[in-house]
Amino acid sequence: MTTLAPLTATPDPDNLSNTVVSRWHRRLSANPTAKRSHWRTKTVYFRAVASLVAGTPAAQLTWKSIVEAAAPHGSRSTFYEVAGAHARHPLIEAFIDDGRMDSIQLALYYRRPDAVAQLLDEAKVWSYWPYREKMIDAVTNAGPASPEALEAEVTSAMLKWARANPQLAAALNHAPPACTVEDLMLIRHGRLAAVRAANHLTERLRRAA
Repeated sequence: MTTLAPLTATPDPDNLSNTVVSRWHRRLSANPTAKRSHWRTKTVYFRAVASLVAGTPAAQLTWKSIVEAAAPHGSRSTFYEVAGAHARHPLIEAFIDDGRMDSIQLALYYRRPDAVAQLLDEAKVWSYWPYREKMIDAVTNAGPASPEALEAEVTSAMLKWARANPQLAAALNHAPPACTVEDLMLIRHGRLAAVRAANHLTERLRRAA
């Protein structure tokens, strides 16, 4: 089991609202009902892949099966607009553009060899987001908290999501939503590498499953 060393400094929970993933999500979802909203297109595919993975092993998903599940709005062109090497506004690009060491580590960790895996990672973030927002509201209203207490809140929110979405949580070898890894690294003030943070959360997901 991965054990994280204790910290004494008290992190600011408000910082969790200004992470790279938070800014990416806020920027793209600012006008979700607009007819040509890119977030609206992404959401069509997030729903499709989440629905598919509930009944089909993630390893068997293809761009064609996802496009069919996204009908009547799915097409090859819109699929590759939201996933793959030439996707618009991918999450991994937000980490690269941020440029800080922690963000580059996250970009390297979540670099995927194919478009379907990339879409699964972003679908996990999208699916988990309401749980994260509820968690941030709770810790902000509660006031100052220790790093251990904040880590417990992040883990608890992630496990609640996993219980509601077990197949999606298990996809990609139980890779956690990228935002949970970034949150844990932020709570640890840059003293926790992305691989170690991700492995710790993956272990919690596997144990819960």
